[in-house]
Formats: sequence, C-alpha cells, structure tokens
Amino acid sequence: MPPVVRSLPSAEAEALLELARDLAEQELAPRAAEMESRSEFPREVFRTLGKAGLLGLAYGEEHGGGGQPYEVYLQVLEELSRAWLAVGLGTSVHTLSCYPLAAFGSQEQKDRWLPDMLGGELLGAYCLSEADSGSDAAALKTKATKEGDDWVVNGAKAWVTHGGQADFYNLMVRTGGEGAKGISCLLAAKDTPGLNPQAPERKMGMKSSHTATIQLDGARISGNRLLGDEGQGFRIAMSALDGGRLGISACAVGVAQAALDTAVSYAKQRKQFGQRIADFQGLSFMLADMATQVEAARALYLSAARLRDRGKPFGPQAAMSKLFCTDTAMRVTTDAVQVLGGYGYVEDFPAERYLREAKILQIVEGTNQVQRIVVGRSLTGS
Repeated sequence: MPPVVRSLPSAEAEALLELARDLAEQELAPRAAEMESRSEFPREVFRTLGKAGLLGLAYGEEHGGGGQPYEVYLQVLEELSRAWLAVGLGTSVHTLSCYPLAAFGSQEQKDRWLPDMLGGELLGAYCLSEADSGSDAAALKTKATKEGDDWVVNGAKAWVTHGGQADFYNLMVRTGGEGAKGISCLLAAKDTPGLNPQAPERKMGMKSSHTATIQLDGARISGNRLLGDEGQGFRIAMSALDGGRLGISACAVGVAQAALDTAVSYAKQRKQFGQRIADFQGLSFMLADMATQVEAARALYLSAARLRDRGKPFGPQAAMSKLFCTDTAMRVTTDAVQVLGGYGYVEDFPAERYLREAKILQIVEGTNQVQRIVVGRSLTGS
C-alpha cells in the first residue's frame, strides 16, 4: 500500500501514523480476507492495538490515553480501515464507547475503569438503537427501574457492534418519562446477570465485526454505574455521535483508498489490445475521478476534526463529513469493481469485499438521510 501524502501537526503524530501503517500492512492486511471468510472476531488484534497505544489516542494521558488531537486519531483510523475495515470501525466504536465515561463520568468512575478501557484490556460496545427506534433514538423503550441502590433493566438493544465480544456496554435506557429527557446512561459489565447477547447477525459484509442484539432480562446494574446525571443519557448519546460520525468518515476514506489502490494497481498491469488498460483515456479518467473524490473526502473530515480540536462547534460539519465520505466510499468501491471487470466480482480480489463493506457505512451511526436532516436543520434553524 503506497503511503498517502499527509500534513501532520507534529513529529509524534508522524511516528504514530507510521506505527499504524506498519501494523496495518504486517498484522491486518494479510489476515483480513481469511478471517472475514470465517466471520472470526479479531480480539487479539485489539489487544495489540491497545498495547501499541492506538485505542486511546483521542483521550487524555492522565488515564493512559494518547493525548492526540482528533485529526491524528482519525488518520490512524483511516490507515487501519484501509487494511481491514472491521478493525478500523471496531477501533472507532471502542473510542465512542469510552466517551460517556471520559466526558461525563465522575473522577472515581474514571480512575476505576478508564485506564483498562484505553489500554485495550476492556473492549467496549455502545447500545443506543432498538428494533423499533433506530433513527428516532429518543423513542427507545428499554427500561431501567431503581431497586434499592441498583438499576434493574429490561428490554433489548439492537445492532450492537461487538455484541457478545465486548467487556463493557454503554446502555441508553429509559429511567423517566417519554422522550429525550427520560433517558439515562448505564455502564454495564459483560458478566452482568441478565445481560444476554444473542447470536451475531448474518451480514452482507464486515463479517469479522460481530453485530448482535443484547437482551436485558432483569439485568441488575449497580447504582454507581450511572454515567452523568439521571436523565442526561440522550445528551451523552448525541454528543458522542458527533465524534463517532467523524470516525465513520475516516473509516470510509480508508476503504475508498484501498479500493482506489486496488484499481490503479490492476489497471497498470492488465493489458488489452496490446496496451495497459490504464492508458485508455476512458479508464484513466475514471481513476482520476476516484482519486479526486477520495482526496476531497479526506479534506472534509480533517476540516471538521480541526474544528473539534479547537473547541469550536462541529456537529453540522461532522454530519456533512459522514454523508460525503460514506457516499464517496460507495461510489469509489463500485467503480473499482468495474475497473477490474469480472475479477472485481470474485473473492480472489478484494474489490468485491470493499464494495460490500462500503454499504454499511452509509447506514451506521445515523443513516445518510438522517445526516441530511441534521445539515438541513443547521441551515434553516429548525
């Protein structure tokens, strides 16, 4: 994989990107196709990333994080996703799962749990969606009732990335009345009695990333695992998703870059009518459009990340980024299959896997239709 030309803010950031690239090329890319074919979850890979300091890059050093700006963290995600999306997206989901504790937890809670999360010993999952409340997250029904000092939770959370594999689960649950103000956030350990992961979903792509429903049957969670204040859960969830959308954006650019790399390599080697197909103007223009779209998508997510790093509002830009980057990944991976022709449609080449993986990125962490709603409302003040 040829390196992408990047502008990084420090020598430390350059070293981190080099480390991520080395791990991606040596540890991820050689294993991705085989483990995807077996739907095998790469738990040891996440431990390796944790030991390398790549699972807590966006968090403070006082609890074992990397203390890096978001623009650096996202470029690490891009490099990981370029080699294996299940790992890149898993890193993004884990980072998202650490956010409620890091941003809203008490000092005691952070001291107790955050170091192992950021170090990779504890892998996280984020439980917001339900079977009947996906885009309309404020309509969730999973209920937590106070019994003594504990919360007792009943319901089910759907589409949970790392479901059945995670060591901790952020549960968005209803502790009060209807609507957003009745939602709270609980941090549940995987061995909580009554917390029962179901069988993983059988998906089109990204099969190494397990997605499952979490059934909650009288799950008893200690009161000291409430993150933030009671009724603050929806605010926690939404503020986490702004950063999460940038994570998905970076993952999408990684997949698009991988598809572009594959298409360019193939076009330079494949000959028809006595010349490389890369030398036909129609195909070279297609490659040029793909490359331009990838560069534009990368610039957009980095622009939004720099707003975040400067403490400025970035929610609409995160939505624009998620929308544009994932739509770009879908276009570029589709074109990559076309460049490879019949070979693009068979599993011997990775292009078909990139196409299947790109599709989910238009759906997760808010569909692209929801992103358009967010952007539209920011323009009109709705």
